[in-house]
Amino acid sequence: MRVAVVHDWLYVLGGAEKVLRSILRCFPGSDLFCLFDVLSDAHRRYIGYEASHTSFLQRMPRIGRNHRLYLPLMPLAIEQLDVSRYDLVISSSSAVAKGVITGPDQLHVSYVHSPMRYAWDLQHQYLRETGLHKGVASWIARTLLHRMRMWDVRTANGVDDYIANSHFVARRVKKIYGRNATVLYPPVSVPAQLPERRSGVRYFLTGSRLVPYKNVGAVIDAFALLPDERLVVVGDGPEMARLRQGAGDNITFTSFIPDEELHRLMEGAEAFVFAAEEDFGIVLVEAQGFGTPVLALERGGARETIVTGGPHPTGMFFAKPEPAEIADAVRRFLRLRDRFDPADCHRNALRFSQARFEESLRGYICDRYARFMEEIRSGSTQHVVGVPALSPLIKSKEAWDDAREQRASA
Repeated sequence: MRVAVVHDWLYVLGGAEKVLRSILRCFPGSDLFCLFDVLSDAHRRYIGYEASHTSFLQRMPRIGRNHRLYLPLMPLAIEQLDVSRYDLVISSSSAVAKGVITGPDQLHVSYVHSPMRYAWDLQHQYLRETGLHKGVASWIARTLLHRMRMWDVRTANGVDDYIANSHFVARRVKKIYGRNATVLYPPVSVPAQLPERRSGVRYFLTGSRLVPYKNVGAVIDAFALLPDERLVVVGDGPEMARLRQGAGDNITFTSFIPDEELHRLMEGAEAFVFAAEEDFGIVLVEAQGFGTPVLALERGGARETIVTGGPHPTGMFFAKPEPAEIADAVRRFLRLRDRFDPADCHRNALRFSQARFEESLRGYICDRYARFMEEIRSGSTQHVVGVPALSPLIKSKEAWDDAREQRASA
């Protein structure tokens, strides 16, 4: 079985790249395709590949930093990736990877992190955050996004099976593409045993890429209302300078750090605070895996990964990504923190372990491929015996002609 794996792009290590890593582990020897690849050799080794097949976008100026400028070219670019010699195509898609062209004798399974959020339900938020909500530039951007939506729907039926990373995303797939999706939660690095909790100075933790829709600014502003509580912010991005400028003395910033350092911070944190609407939210499960409760926005995938009721809660929700709401959630947590057992958090996170994901993904795709091949064999058999199936019609026509001749003779 020749396997091609198609990923949107490779310029940073994020949740989608952790899924890609597991896909390549499930199907060793696969060939990797993407729009462009600017990762370092160390990051490539981490994911598990030496080289990738890229599109013409690889040669575009500053593609790693300004890839969104090339969004109008991405549908064309993904369609130029030639995967015609493969039996199985697995796309890992949050933008255009699912639009790769496949033939009728190729099985295409798409693991959807999300349909293009900035083109669909988050379009208006995206336009506001990028300053494209007014003026001529706004109408150009809206026209381009309209065309992206048309292309996205047109290519939806090129996928044989959809897998979604959460029920939240499965509902998006159903609404946008009119297709059902099997839910398979993404892999999370969860230690087999609960690590020993670190004690010391009390602090809360948040971490993500520092971009507007992650709402890290709201978390920082919430701790301005909690001057006696410390917040550690892990991450980097275009919002870094602005967020630093408005932060108080109780806020500590770090850039992106190795997983080992992040996990040590998780082990010592009172709780992990997160104010974005995530499709799944790998970091929320990672925090629980190290025994840390999570305070999160009650939207998106967080509702599927955090337990807030019953005798074994692992976190709490707040309704809006606003400083006052977040600060109130922190205060409630401090009053009730004895209810949260690190062992419960760890046990909940084990549901999303990497081993479970890889076993489930490998089993699902191999079973689906076996059924697909049987469908092809059955279809070709029906095609061969299809002509005899017309014989009743032929006999009826012959009988009709005989009867007509008999009537004519009479």
